[in-house]
Amino acid sequence: MTEHLDVAKLQRRLAEFAAARNWQPYHTPKNLVSALSVEASELVEIFQWLTPEESSRVMDDPESAHRVTDEVADVLAYLLQLCEVLGIDPLAALDAKIDRNERRFPAP
Repeated sequence: MTEHLDVAKLQRRLAEFAAARNWQPYHTPKNLVSALSVEASELVEIFQWLTPEESSRVMDDPESAHRVTDEVADVLAYLLQLCEVLGIDPLAALDAKIDRNERRFPAP
């Protein structure tokens, strides 16, 4: 059974991974945003020419499911590293954004 994961624990693991390889000098906000954009584009590439129906079934194929899962992990890793470097609590930021959206776009 997998131990409980949380955002802070994952951010620590990412920071320790980078520190062990002396990558921190390269983890500037600019570089992390660029890497995030590249990884998001790699995720888009998987879906680029699929029909809406095919995209809904992408996780049914083990090979494409693995690719999607890996790219989602890469996007999340860079986003969490960016949040760490900028001092943003990603869960609090999302919670606040949902609150703002609920006020901007009230349910009918």
